[in-house]
Amino acid sequence: MIDILYQDDALIAVNKPANLAVHRSTFVGSADAFLIDLLREQVGGDVYLAHRLDRATSGVLLVARSKEVAAALGEQFMNRTVHKQYLVVARGWPEPAEDVIDYPLPGSRETGPRREARTRYQRLATIEVPIALGRYPQQRYALLLAEPESGRFRQIRKHLAHIHHPVIGDCQHGRGDHNRLYKQHFGCHRMLLHAWRIRFVHPLTGMAMEIEAPLDDAFTGLLDRFGWALPGVGEED
Repeated sequence: MIDILYQDDALIAVNKPANLAVHRSTFVGSADAFLIDLLREQVGGDVYLAHRLDRATSGVLLVARSKEVAAALGEQFMNRTVHKQYLVVARGWPEPAEDVIDYPLPGSRETGPRREARTRYQRLATIEVPIALGRYPQQRYALLLAEPESGRFRQIRKHLAHIHHPVIGDCQHGRGDHNRLYKQHFGCHRMLLHAWRIRFVHPLTGMAMEIEAPLDDAFTGLLDRFGWALPGVGEED
């Protein structure tokens, strides 16, 4: 069963599990299940994606009950009036502790034209673990709050890799040695990127909406192990 965070006659917000593809595409390849199909069976009737998350990413995803609502939500995303917050575990300790990564990115094709892209991040917590890797006897990691101001393909993943602090578990843009470390020492087999909160305007009622997606057991267990706490619910960022 897909975890439904909010539901009315116009839209549904779900907590997408990590490693579940949202829909069929050339980027996904072979898969046994797709979120959009599972949700259609679960709620009955038509459902339409308002936006997308990478297969490896977890968190809040908006789904419309009609093409008109999907288009209205899509317009908010296009106009950048939707506020998204992601939780990320990254290699190293990004400096400064708060900054904006302003670096143009291509679309789904790396050879395509680059367009402006900005991601704001804030370092929430850090840790140094006594595990040797390469020439370093200890490894540094950070919990980040990332807020993409634009919506480019794999933006957060590419931006953090660009500043040499890739997302842990990212097979395409990350570091294989650190990904293996998390599997071997912490039993963590997922990419540590989670769409945590989303704020938007309900397309029919005009009401301001804020939806938060709880972390799964793997992500929560890692935070507990590292002694990391999240910002309080409802805090102003």
